[in-house]
Amino acid sequence: MYTSGFANRASTLNAMTGNRTPAKPAGNSAGLISEVVYREDQPAMTQLLLLPLLQQLGQQSRWQLWLTPQQKLSRQWVQAAGLPLTKLMQISQLSPDDTLESMIRALRTGNYSVVIGWHAEELTDDEHQRLVQAAEEGNAMGFIMRPVRRDPHATRQLSGLKIHSNLYH
Repeated sequence: MYTSGFANRASTLNAMTGNRTPAKPAGNSAGLISEVVYREDQPAMTQLLLLPLLQQLGQQSRWQLWLTPQQKLSRQWVQAAGLPLTKLMQISQLSPDDTLESMIRALRTGNYSVVIGWHAEELTDDEHQRLVQAAEEGNAMGFIMRPVRRDPHATRQLSGLKIHSNLYH
């Protein structure tokens, strides 16, 4: 799991723009963007890492937004995971470009404690910076879920973006 907040890239941005204002320390950061790189064949590890945080964020009055590629979240899984059904919103079947733009808009609003989106490619520095800025503005967390790329020389057919089936119905 790769995590980067505003403070992690602020010094580079300040140097490029000539801004002499010191970056905020990471502990004072109002928003956070993390890329969670996971193996599709080991979804339990990702759930183990993220569920406690999502459960804690579920205690806030704000919503959780899941931007999923194809599948619909399973109501049973959401309840079993201890996530609040009444504060969880899902939008599915977005293209990768739409996912990033939707994340930026949602993070910026401040209506969500966390926005989770699936994206198969690594973020560019510009995409990352736009997400960080939106998370800062909305005092929110964003997670980019990215599957580990398979070896192109592998004998098995490459699969598309998949999310473990017990999460969805």
